[in-house]
Amino acid sequence: MALLEVEGLTKSFRGLKAVDRASFAVEAGAIVALIGPNGAGKTTCFNLIAGAIRPDAGTVTLDGRPLTGLAADQACRAGIGRTFQVVKPFAQLSVLDNVTVGALRATADVATARREAARVLRLLHLDGKAMAPAHTLTLPERKRLEVARALATGPKLLLLDEVMAGLRPTEIDEMVEVFRRLNRETGLTILLVEHVMRAVMALAQRIIVLHHGEIIASGAPEAVVRDPAVLASYLGGAPAE
Repeated sequence: MALLEVEGLTKSFRGLKAVDRASFAVEAGAIVALIGPNGAGKTTCFNLIAGAIRPDAGTVTLDGRPLTGLAADQACRAGIGRTFQVVKPFAQLSVLDNVTVGALRATADVATARREAARVLRLLHLDGKAMAPAHTLTLPERKRLEVARALATGPKLLLLDEVMAGLRPTEIDEMVEVFRRLNRETGLTILLVEHVMRAVMALAQRIIVLHHGEIIASGAPEAVVRDPAVLASYLGGAPAE
């Protein structure tokens, strides 16, 4: 059953179509990757799904509920959680307080929010840093904090926007295992935008490829990375491994 359904999604900026009639679905419990070259429309697509911007045309539905036209805070309450490419925690607040802020989107009770924040930190192996100021974290830890803040909102769908960027191979492998475990243990549905094909191939059950705002391929990772159109437009002629 599809949790997320995107139909005919279109958005233009100054006459240039950033997303052009994109249609796809993400099944409940799946991990799906949205890939493509810079400027392909991936982050714009995320912004449309998450309510950061409004589409010119098309619809977004989450778990049977129309999201089209909702503001970002409304989309969050409906079940969309997301991370951002540029990680900007509240630097002077503790790690626990940063995640509590996210949890307060789901409850007005501070004690409940702090308990949920502590639970999420344990999931992401950040509980040992709970009282540390966010500015003292390493880059991999700040990335996990960004994920924790999104998870604390209680999402049905988690949008991950280039969370592997800037990480070393061993750190990428650790993040991959974090998301595998979250998906396996909680059934969390994940849609990720990612350039690190090492992570995409390790995580995604399906890949969708955007180019100039249009979907040019969709399917199993092994098939998509050998698609001639994908090789020509994005992967440079050599299938990813």
